[in-house]
Amino acid sequence: MGCRRTDCLARLLSGLFEKLGSLVGSYPFYFFVIPLILSAALSGGFTFLKDREDNDFERQYTPRKGPSKATRAFVRENFPYNDSMFSEDRLYHKGNFASLIAVSTNGLNILTNPAFEDIIRLNNKILNITVHNGSLGFSDMCAKVNGECLTNIILEIISSNETDKTGITFPEHTHRSSSVFLGSVLGGVITDANSSVISAQAVKLLYYSDNKESTADAWKLWLRGFKKLLSEETGSKHIDVSYYTSKSRQEEIDSHTTDGFPLFLITYACAITFSVISCLRLDNVRNKVWVAVFGVFSSSLAVLSSFGLLLYIGVPFVITVANSPFLILGIGLNNMFIMVSDWQHTHVKDPVPKRMAHSYKEAIMSITITAVTDVLKFSIGVLSDFPAVQSFCLYTSTSIVFSYIYTITFFGAFLALNGRREASNRHWLTCMKIPSENSDHHPEIYNICCVGGDYDRNTGAEKKQPASNFFKDYYGPFLIKPCVKGAVICLFVVYLAASIYGCFHIQQGIELYDLAADNSHVTRFIIKDRQYFSSYGPSVMIIVSEEFPYWDKTKRHQLQGCLEDFKMLQFVDEDVYTSWLDSYLSYGQEAHLNLDDKDVFLQNLSKFFDLYPFFKQDLNLSGDVVYASRFFIQTVDIANASMEIHMLEGLKSTIKRCSAGSLLVYNQKFIFYDQYTVVVSSTIKNVCVITAVMMVVSLLLIPDPLCSLWVTGSIGSVTTGVTGFMSLWDVTLDSISMIAFTVCIGFTVDFSAHVSYVFASSKKTSPDDKAVDALSSLGYPILQGALSTILGVSVLATSGFHTFRTFFKIFFLVMLIGMVHGLIFIPVVLSLTTCRSNKDESKDNSLKISKL
Repeated sequence: MGCRRTDCLARLLSGLFEKLGSLVGSYPFYFFVIPLILSAALSGGFTFLKDREDNDFERQYTPRKGPSKATRAFVRENFPYNDSMFSEDRLYHKGNFASLIAVSTNGLNILTNPAFEDIIRLNNKILNITVHNGSLGFSDMCAKVNGECLTNIILEIISSNETDKTGITFPEHTHRSSSVFLGSVLGGVITDANSSVISAQAVKLLYYSDNKESTADAWKLWLRGFKKLLSEETGSKHIDVSYYTSKSRQEEIDSHTTDGFPLFLITYACAITFSVISCLRLDNVRNKVWVAVFGVFSSSLAVLSSFGLLLYIGVPFVITVANSPFLILGIGLNNMFIMVSDWQHTHVKDPVPKRMAHSYKEAIMSITITAVTDVLKFSIGVLSDFPAVQSFCLYTSTSIVFSYIYTITFFGAFLALNGRREASNRHWLTCMKIPSENSDHHPEIYNICCVGGDYDRNTGAEKKQPASNFFKDYYGPFLIKPCVKGAVICLFVVYLAASIYGCFHIQQGIELYDLAADNSHVTRFIIKDRQYFSSYGPSVMIIVSEEFPYWDKTKRHQLQGCLEDFKMLQFVDEDVYTSWLDSYLSYGQEAHLNLDDKDVFLQNLSKFFDLYPFFKQDLNLSGDVVYASRFFIQTVDIANASMEIHMLEGLKSTIKRCSAGSLLVYNQKFIFYDQYTVVVSSTIKNVCVITAVMMVVSLLLIPDPLCSLWVTGSIGSVTTGVTGFMSLWDVTLDSISMIAFTVCIGFTVDFSAHVSYVFASSKKTSPDDKAVDALSSLGYPILQGALSTILGVSVLATSGFHTFRTFFKIFFLVMLIGMVHGLIFIPVVLSLTTCRSNKDESKDNSLKISKL
């Protein structure tokens, strides 16, 4: 029984495209000029580029509805700042600060002279920075504790222990009768058996402002002075200094928003060069040099129009959007090569409108399949939890629409104009009429440069390029040999096994320096911070988010049991712990108070807070009700993003096990950690939805349902391959790579869909012949499209910016693996699994009868 066909919609669209091609061929001037005018008008939107730039790290690269944002709102409402009692651990956001890391250049102890003298000298310079003509200094804007500026206590401790270095204990040290945590300010520490510091390699200094609006402008100026001083600090031979401020990360992202534009220009130059070379013909009439140039130019117009339109209407321009033009270039080139290939199959003596009608009927249908799936795919991405992904998908989907429209209008019109030139047998460069045959009356150089217009007399079409003949005469017949098919299936199994293995080793997480340039001060600081200060991670708030009777002994013990569970976690230092409740119980024991009595508990809190004022910030007490309170634990060994994920999961699982009350965990860095719980689920959701959409579109537009299923299956195969090889190429799964990964899903369709459509539409009888026919028609265009895109995005590999290099790696993997599927796996699988149609079977039977 023959296979059922589902090409009702495809037939209808093919007829419409045939009429459109004839119309474009008849009136090319209008279809050529109107896109130019439209692009010129819409490109004016780029004047709003600076106004539309939005690279706020938190807003763009964290989930809109991340749980830590809700927790922060709770902390802000229940534990407001006390400006006179500044505490870094109690901040609900990063605060306003400047910081530096000083590392000993010779690897020796930085706590001894002369390295420590250099640190003191540098600290004094920083404290003496003034603004507003010297009227305001750091002491006027600093964060305060009991009316005095918060100081870098480590400098006081080291100075006071100048003659007794063994008197400093780590990670906690008692200074002026209070415990001071040194784990976040001393790095590369070596201690003895008594936890006394023997040596250290790095010191971190922090300078916090008071967060007041009245000093906000002055603080910005002070930060400029700080950065200027530190960037010029090259006089010390004993310490290497890196610096960072609360504004550094955002300033770094903002400064690189348009870094992709120069790379974009280089990429287009490479694409034009490659396209011209691949479309170059020795025949002076059939030469497609200008077709290649205007094919690339069509992609440029699409980017100008789409970006300009969205900038006009106020869509935010995020740094990730700068990668979209590279994608549009790849799509545009692929479309161009397919259209040129179909044009070359038409009869050269036919009128241009008829040739255009034939080209549009065959090529535009294939292009439409990928365009529809790409637009639908990126439209789904607009619903992402990440605003940066939303902006990227919105810009990209709009660009794909314009690229599709300009391909069938602007580029098609130029193809028709070029066809008129060819029909008149005019030279590709001078447009002068030239003879079609060599003349014995002219020198050889004349015949080479001024003769053209040859074609295949047997088919009436242009002579095929050697590469096209290679796919028809050599590669296709070779691929359909039984032994080769077996080898291809084995190769596919090995590929899939390696990909699945890599998928289980993919890493999640994003480093903050991934958003900065390689040579920036942000990158240098964060790398040193990871290197020397990762032994101790963030201090985490454990928040009791509901009313709780702390005086009830039974329930209090249950709560303390939950807090003990947190302290027993592998990534928590059980000895570094801050609890107002434990301190209050110790105070009550010393004062012989019965704190199991509600009235006694509440009445003595004010006396306790007078002695320990910092703890007053840890309770939301109103009347006789404690609405919320918080405790602090210290994490350890948070050396990379994987440990951050492990920490967050461990804390959340501990919360679920606690039955004493409703608990929350928070640190201002958790706002960014929230992406870890969303990236994987969002990626899986995108893959599933897009796969379903692709299946529906394929069934509607590809004549054979079995071919549609294999195209859909190729999405899973290529996605698995790209994911697996990402892990082998040190690409982590994060909000940035997720954008590129979404792009990957679209490109998985293109090559396979083109081959499958031509395979299903082929009039050949056997599946093997259909495979050869498909490779003959599209093998060379696919190879051109893949290689030109790889060449173009290779420019991104030279970028000093992690975002662009990540896009290069994923684009490269997508194009390479997608090309292998389109040229090797899909033709073999289709030839092995496709059945003959009833029409074909009847033809074969009639041939057999006639022979008899």
